[in-house]
Amino acid sequence: MEYSGNPLYRCRNCKNPLALIDDLLSKNFIAKSGKAYMFEHAMNIVLGPKYDKQLITGRFSIADVFCSKCGEELGWKYVQSYDLKNRYKEGKFILEELKMFQEY
Repeated sequence: MEYSGNPLYRCRNCKNPLALIDDLLSKNFIAKSGKAYMFEHAMNIVLGPKYDKQLITGRFSIADVFCSKCGEELGWKYVQSYDLKNRYKEGKFILEELKMFQEY
């Protein structure tokens, strides 16, 4: 598949487009495999069921994020924060650096 739009991040496993570089908010997150990035939006993903989890910065309701093409687990989506100072994360996506690559 040829892509001629904005730079984006793709699934490392199957090259499915996942997020535009314009939607990148932060590279300062940690996930299971190490570094992770926060995005405003993600595409071509499937959300798992939501559940509550204690993370480094507090308790959240999250949903795991999977690639819609190959099913690779990529990270999670913040559904709800139980702490006011983390409300800005609600609706945002965390994608693991090792599960994707950047294409210009």
